[in-house]
Amino acid sequence: MKKIGILFGMENTFPPAFIARVNEKIKQQGIKNMVAEAVHIDQVVQGESSGYAVIIDRISQDVPFYRAFLKNAAACGTAVINNPFWWSADEKFFNNVLATQIGVPVPKTVLLPSKQHPTDTSEQSFRNLAFPLAWEAMFDLIGFPAYMKPHAGGGWKSVYKVNDASDFFDKHAETEQLVMMLQEEIEFTDYFRCYCLGGKNVHIMPYEPRNPHHLRYDAQLPTGPNAKKLLATVHDYVLKLNHALGYDFNTVEFAIRDGIPYAIDFCNPAPDAEHTSVGQANFDWIVENAADMAIERALAQKDGQDNLTWGTFMKNAVCRPAVAAPKATAPTAPKAAAVTKVAVAAPTAPKAAEQKSTAAVSDFTKIEGIGPKIAELLQNGGYTTFATFAAATESDIQAILAAAGPRYKMHKPATWMQQAALAAQEKWDELEQLQAELNGGRAK
Repeated sequence: MKKIGILFGMENTFPPAFIARVNEKIKQQGIKNMVAEAVHIDQVVQGESSGYAVIIDRISQDVPFYRAFLKNAAACGTAVINNPFWWSADEKFFNNVLATQIGVPVPKTVLLPSKQHPTDTSEQSFRNLAFPLAWEAMFDLIGFPAYMKPHAGGGWKSVYKVNDASDFFDKHAETEQLVMMLQEEIEFTDYFRCYCLGGKNVHIMPYEPRNPHHLRYDAQLPTGPNAKKLLATVHDYVLKLNHALGYDFNTVEFAIRDGIPYAIDFCNPAPDAEHTSVGQANFDWIVENAADMAIERALAQKDGQDNLTWGTFMKNAVCRPAVAAPKATAPTAPKAAAVTKVAVAAPTAPKAAEQKSTAAVSDFTKIEGIGPKIAELLQNGGYTTFATFAAATESDIQAILAAAGPRYKMHKPATWMQQAALAAQEKWDELEQLQAELNGGRAK
């Protein structure tokens, strides 16, 4: 029996609706030996399975015991949504850093040390920190008014609007041991909150963060040619961010200034999905799509292996070829009577395969079915070497193609990773043999 569980706390409407819809879909689709339920924990033993194929995590950000339970479950083969290891490492300031690397606009932001020394530290712990900091330079960069918020966390807790330097120092004094960041204010004409599920399904919701909580989703999406282009850009940025971060279930918020979407908040791996706040239409979308995603992940889950989603930031790091240390050779003494002759070898041209290897690094057009534009899309999506490309899944690549529009969505990348794996290993003859059996990158 494959069990799909949801782990939750204060929520009242989304968890039961999710469980009911998953079980309805299981029955409608004739899937055998699968059921959805609320997660039940009676003991947690190291290295022992949780009994769940999939767990949707809605609460571990507030309960450290649950976070440890989920890591144990993931290590034993559960597909935990979202990845508890990455979620433990992620925070909002890093999100902004990553956005700058993948080309998604974000407000100008600087990191601030805590006002009070962390527990068990003293001034001596901060000998590497300048005093005073370059406050004027930071204020000139960010400008006023600005927003000060924790570098990690959420729920609009400890968020301050600061109007000038004096106001900043007064409010920073209240933050105690919190590490804060100071961020440029974006005066927006439109604001969107976007669900992203499974790295492929995006739902854009007009959102007014200045309204009372139950009235924030009352606005309508803009219309017209310019709005269509704007929404397409927002859709593309949502996928870019979630592919890089590796979140299965997240929301991304954008403030629109001068027609440019600025990502404001995109580390929400347990986003609000309550009927009373998001409204009926948004609630129906999230329940339906979360149910589809959970069933898809349960069908794909395999015991005894890693069933987590890892973003391109992590995949690129772990797939980077290691730099081998030079081998040390022991010096040998010359023979007593030997006369040493030094022969200077003429330089030789590299072998054909070596020439091809040098030229082929990151050149995805060597893969049958990929042209220059698709190669650019993949590299912008975080796949920059044959090794990182080979580690991708077909759904990872299909999501990038789908985000680029109908012209690219039609391509089928089923053999591309296999070709990339051969290229990464410099098995050029085997790659040519494989490509001879293909038609436009597809199996004949």
